[in-house]
Amino acid sequence: MEGVISVFEDRTLKLHTTRSWDFLGLTLNDIDHHHEHEVTPLQLAYGNDIIVGVLDTGIWPESESFQENEPCLGPIPSSWKGKCVEGQEFDPKKACNRKLIGARYYLKGFEQMFGPLNTSTGSHEYRSPRDYLGHGTHTASTAVGSIVRNASFLGLGRGTARGGAPRARLAVYKVCWGRGLEGKCSEADILAAFDEALHDGVHVISVSLGEPPPLRPFFVSSADIGSFHAMQRGVSVVFSAGNDDSSQPSVVENVAPWSICVAATSIDRTFPTQIGESFITTEIRARLADASTYFFNGFLSLPFFSVHHVCRVCKMESWNGKVATGKVVICFSTRGRANCAEAAAALKNANASGLIFAEPMTLQIPELVDVIPIVLLDIAQGTQLQYYLAQFPKLPIVQLKPTKTSIGKTPAPVVAYFSSRGPSSISPDILKPDITAPGTSILAAWPPSTPPTLYPADHRSVNWNFQSGTSMSCPHVSGVVALIKSAHPSWSPAAIRSALMTTAFTRDTTHDSILVGGSMKVSDPFDMGSGHINPIKAMDPGLVYDLKPNDYILFLCNIGYTQEKLQKIVLSLPETNKTIFSCPQQTHKPNTHINYPSITVTNLQSSMLTVKRTVKNVGEKRNVVYFCTTIVEPDGVEVVVWPRVLFFSPYREELSFYVTLKPVKVSQGRYDFGEIVWSDGFHHVRSPLVVFVNNTVIMDHHHSQSATHTSF
Repeated sequence: MEGVISVFEDRTLKLHTTRSWDFLGLTLNDIDHHHEHEVTPLQLAYGNDIIVGVLDTGIWPESESFQENEPCLGPIPSSWKGKCVEGQEFDPKKACNRKLIGARYYLKGFEQMFGPLNTSTGSHEYRSPRDYLGHGTHTASTAVGSIVRNASFLGLGRGTARGGAPRARLAVYKVCWGRGLEGKCSEADILAAFDEALHDGVHVISVSLGEPPPLRPFFVSSADIGSFHAMQRGVSVVFSAGNDDSSQPSVVENVAPWSICVAATSIDRTFPTQIGESFITTEIRARLADASTYFFNGFLSLPFFSVHHVCRVCKMESWNGKVATGKVVICFSTRGRANCAEAAAALKNANASGLIFAEPMTLQIPELVDVIPIVLLDIAQGTQLQYYLAQFPKLPIVQLKPTKTSIGKTPAPVVAYFSSRGPSSISPDILKPDITAPGTSILAAWPPSTPPTLYPADHRSVNWNFQSGTSMSCPHVSGVVALIKSAHPSWSPAAIRSALMTTAFTRDTTHDSILVGGSMKVSDPFDMGSGHINPIKAMDPGLVYDLKPNDYILFLCNIGYTQEKLQKIVLSLPETNKTIFSCPQQTHKPNTHINYPSITVTNLQSSMLTVKRTVKNVGEKRNVVYFCTTIVEPDGVEVVVWPRVLFFSPYREELSFYVTLKPVKVSQGRYDFGEIVWSDGFHHVRSPLVVFVNNTVIMDHHHSQSATHTSF
């Protein structure tokens, strides 16, 4: 058919499952203290008239997060061309307003793969933009939700909920549908949503979904094609990095260099509970189940029952035919490698009243929404409790006191143990993830008809829910991108990403290195990209590393893409010259020289390598001098920056510098990390250095030649 660019197999992608904004430095003081007719740049920075498109599971439009609560929220922007479409239990006249300005849904791809959508009684899914799974409502609320006072999950985390850009507009594109407890997203539907979102006039697209490695080529990935088209239109696309365990390298998803890839970290809010008369530690966190058993003035006093008196493993099959009615059970994750969810499900079936789950301290992510009360202990605490019980075998009860909300008592951020890490498995010379943001125990809006755990046995109704995952960190960055876009509408997606990356911080609240959950090691760029997002600094980065569509096309040429493959990705814009599809004759070059805000060298051998970067001055001062103030050399690599001083003027907004890398050690395939910082005394523009020294074979070859020559 005329107009068909390419055909490729449709695949199914998976979802990546508000203290955070205060933690990031975006306080309500800046929002509340304003006058209607005095709109300052800072107020514009809260997303005024920026349209954020969210590709997810839909929306619960009645949530307070999506009401017209903002006093400065004017008419819908005239540039908006989208629609609010009708569907099952979704009346556009009631659902959409000046906040939620658009809502569409996409089913053709899903139904082609899985058959007709089941909307019968009990299935709970809606043939409309209405959200059943809750994932889309939660992510949209995090990114652009209106300001809502006194939000909490059954009293926990009580405070003011809002998105990062509360004055931004929301457009929803439902591309994921519930099958069981999971969401399934057809690539055909995703690409259709990208196309319509760009036609509708969105400025930012937030996508919390992906597929695990092996990653497919960019030209047969709907997310990569759609995000390339968005970049060409000047629209930033933010993706989640995936939840495939940070201890494993090269599992990061959504690695296209023209988009933003986000890892997940913790915030400084915990939920301690008390066992007996004193806190064992503030690291003990409780998961809440039934408000009637946990929220009351007094103690939850229940018989205590140790699982080790019955079986060695806390899994479903170990509890078949066994009951623990009215008892609290202690389980160790190290016994049979059970996880907390498995143990909770098993004990729910055994009619237990509570679970004390001991696992490594670095793995503890309190969801607070489980089907039975759960207290998390680390292995050392669990061992101490086990010893105590052995001393007093006739102890009749254990007292679990109500959970509290604690802020600022633990170091944060910590990279979440589930957050997928780099390097990229298909383009390792581009650092991914790009950045990290809050993604654990995030409180945001939730459909009241959907139980917080999605389990059939859970009959609770809540308007706010805790969720963890890179799905939650992605909309944090999307909200910040909307802030930057509102203050700097002419900036390209690359400039916005650069502002985020070069201003990110790499220290926690105690000014120590950011750790990685699950390992207790110091994080590196493969764990958190350039660092943790810093919204205030990103608004005024000083310098940016910019890229144009042709730069990304050169990237694709360098990895061997032909003109035929390029035509499957690159959108033919009316103003675009046809030669944009042509590649230089010499291809298969490393992409180290692409003007990315980070520098990654994946094969540094015996000789020196020089990398070029170009920076643009976007600060208020046009006449300004930047000095290369910091060079942290990767282990065994000598780094020289030239020139060390950059003089900017109104006539010289862009300047280039060169970084020369020379190995001074013998290594066989090892990554080491450093950084380069440019500063004018106020701005600090930081770029990570990632270097893979690989010269053992070359050195052995030289030594062999030398030995042979000597023998003669």
